[in-house]
Amino acid sequence: MRIVIITGISGSGKSVALNVLEDTGHYCVDNLPPALLSHLVTTLMEEGLQAVAVAVDARSAESLASLPADVKRLREEGHDVKVMFLTANTHSLVARFSETRRSHPLSHELRPGQNPAARRTLIECIMEERERLSTIEQLGHVIDTSELSANKLRSWVKDLVAIERAPLTLFFESFAFKLGVPMDADFVFDVRALPNPYYDLTLRPLTGRDGPVIDFLNAQPSALEMLNDIRTFVEKWLPSFKTDNRSYLTVALGCTGGQHRSVYMAEKLAAYFNANERVVLRHREQ
Repeated sequence: MRIVIITGISGSGKSVALNVLEDTGHYCVDNLPPALLSHLVTTLMEEGLQAVAVAVDARSAESLASLPADVKRLREEGHDVKVMFLTANTHSLVARFSETRRSHPLSHELRPGQNPAARRTLIECIMEERERLSTIEQLGHVIDTSELSANKLRSWVKDLVAIERAPLTLFFESFAFKLGVPMDADFVFDVRALPNPYYDLTLRPLTGRDGPVIDFLNAQPSALEMLNDIRTFVEKWLPSFKTDNRSYLTVALGCTGGQHRSVYMAEKLAAYFNANERVVLRHREQ
């Protein structure tokens, strides 16, 4: 059975991801206590279902500790299990809760001995939730939705679900430093030292996927040297991550605006590694 587990910080887009999976034919369950996961899988298999997606959040605090063992057991039983951990920076989360005027799920919980009138603030709820979920954050693929639109998140979720079972999936992601470093990155490379096509008025409206920009950067010895250095680094250490039983490795490449140099680098690296690895290419600002 294909099992997708969605977890992460409230307000980071779990409902959006779950809706995407429902539209792609998954049987979806929201706010499932992790302790019931194995029982749910058994029941759905008996009913002949082949794909299920469940959302797990911090309200199931007592049974969250068992989730890593449950995932391991399901994989050992032959199930295709994918885990997505959605997160966002605190500023983005506060803005989203303000826009929707919804309360944080943990705001209704009372701490031991707490006066019912003195509930947690939104910031306190977010901090508490991060603490509760810290033990499972690296269980699957982390997606930072701070600067993602709902449409882009839907696209990324579809790409992730479409990945067939493999020892490790290598993600290359371009981004703009001015909009923040992705929290889901395992490695971050700064390519702002390279000549910037932005200052050529004919290249400014283009991206790193367009021929004139590619030709411009191909003609820069520093661009080719940095590309080779990054490629060599990833190539050298990738086997170590595979033997460490990692399922995903995200390499983020950033420039100022996330349109030219970082896109060029991500495209080149993805094309190179795609020959022998399972690769996913993403451009955050496009």
